[in-house]
Amino acid sequence: MDQPVTAKPSEKLDSFTILLHFGLMIFAVLAWLTGDWAGDYKKISHLGFTVHKMLGIGTALFLAARLFHGFCGPEQARFSNWVPYTRDRLRMVLEDMRGLVSLKLPERGVHQGLEGLWESFGLAVFTWMAATGIVMFLFLIPGQKAHGAVRLVKELHEWGEWLVPIFLAGHVGAVILHALAGDHRWRTVFFLKEN
Repeated sequence: MDQPVTAKPSEKLDSFTILLHFGLMIFAVLAWLTGDWAGDYKKISHLGFTVHKMLGIGTALFLAARLFHGFCGPEQARFSNWVPYTRDRLRMVLEDMRGLVSLKLPERGVHQGLEGLWESFGLAVFTWMAATGIVMFLFLIPGQKAHGAVRLVKELHEWGEWLVPIFLAGHVGAVILHALAGDHRWRTVFFLKEN
């Protein structure tokens, strides 16, 4: 019988990493919620587009800082320590998935196993949204319909209307399940003690 792969639990995340997560949480969710308002970019008066654009800029700034921090920040915040790209890390993801099927929550360090895979997916989604949003910020002309490559980028950006809620459902669902099981790590995002 295979022995389960265990990950060395990461130490607690530093305050800057938590701040970046908090900023991404606020700006990204608000940008996603205001996405439908952005359709008024075709009109001369386009308040919805302007609000969505400003929230998107905030998201892109927090995301850029988080990506930089993930490559150059402290050891426990670096992607190289949790993105599941090795056989052992992928095995942890599979073990976590098997555990969930048998109604057992994974007990791993921060960003290890399935949590690391899901966080990687979330960062990829928000990077996609920020990249396509920046292109529209630079080339979309308010008061006019989008044409050509800008229209294609706009359509690609709108995929986020489906990808963001999929990520949020998994992420928030996992946080709720862990909280119900007594793991109150979520409190650190609001700079509260875990209890």
